[in-house]
Amino acid sequence: MHYKLTLIFWSVWSLQAAQEASGNLPARPISPNDLLSVTVYGSPELTRSVRVGSDGLIRLPMLSQRVAAVGMLPQELEERLAAALTADGILVEPSVTVAIAEYSTRPISVAGAVRHPLTFQVFEKTTLLEALTRAEGVSAEAGGEILVTRPPRRPGESSLMERVSLKGLIEQGDPTLNLALEGGEEVRVAQLGRVFVVGNVRRPGAFRMEDSTGLSVLKALALAEGLTPFSTKEAFVFRRVDLATKAATETSIPLRKILDRRAPDVQLEANDILYIPDNRSGHTTAAILERALSFAAGTASGALVLSVNR
Repeated sequence: MHYKLTLIFWSVWSLQAAQEASGNLPARPISPNDLLSVTVYGSPELTRSVRVGSDGLIRLPMLSQRVAAVGMLPQELEERLAAALTADGILVEPSVTVAIAEYSTRPISVAGAVRHPLTFQVFEKTTLLEALTRAEGVSAEAGGEILVTRPPRRPGESSLMERVSLKGLIEQGDPTLNLALEGGEEVRVAQLGRVFVVGNVRRPGAFRMEDSTGLSVLKALALAEGLTPFSTKEAFVFRRVDLATKAATETSIPLRKILDRRAPDVQLEANDILYIPDNRSGHTTAAILERALSFAAGTASGALVLSVNR
């Protein structure tokens, strides 16, 4: 009796060990550098572990050509290998089994407006919410979008970017927005845009755009607590057109007419600089633009106060 129990336990242990040795990890599309366990029934000379090349191809002994594997599920690759063995006249009706023994490194990076930007490894599917949880959630600077960039699935393909509504994912709990991540993705939580208000206002600073609709001139002035004396009838909006060279455009707006409701309000965009000159000193474009851009680059909180007319 003792001998029979020992034999049973040994058989079960052997079966479990064989399953673990096969490395049959959860199936998902094969990627470059994955390690595959290929078994051809009755052909030990063809049974082996094969590393997928960086070009997405694998090679088996005696096959005339390498076989494309990237982007396929193990079951699909089994059929392709069986067809290749038959086509080359190596075997008749071969029985092929493919298991994933080892996934290549598949990091997911989470950056942007999160509390703890990080990169972590995954070995099976995870979700967008789980990735944000690993980053300890979004920060107070989070904007309205999450950008998810996926790696190419096959050689020659380009990356795919998906835009996810932060409000829809977290506040509304839309399950369709909780994307499945397989590894290799870059998750970036967009930051809130800011508008910089400088010149003759009571509280110059950088003001957050709380939603995608942005800020208008009137709302920006309200956040800056209104105008000070001696402001001109005209204001200027500086808008960056090239971050590398700091090139910017300048647009004149009829400030007094907007305040008197004789002209429509003007919508501002993220990183715009609204400048209200002093009517005693006039408007010096080059000097004002340089100092305004320096102000915008030097503060993200609006804590600095700049008088561009002095």
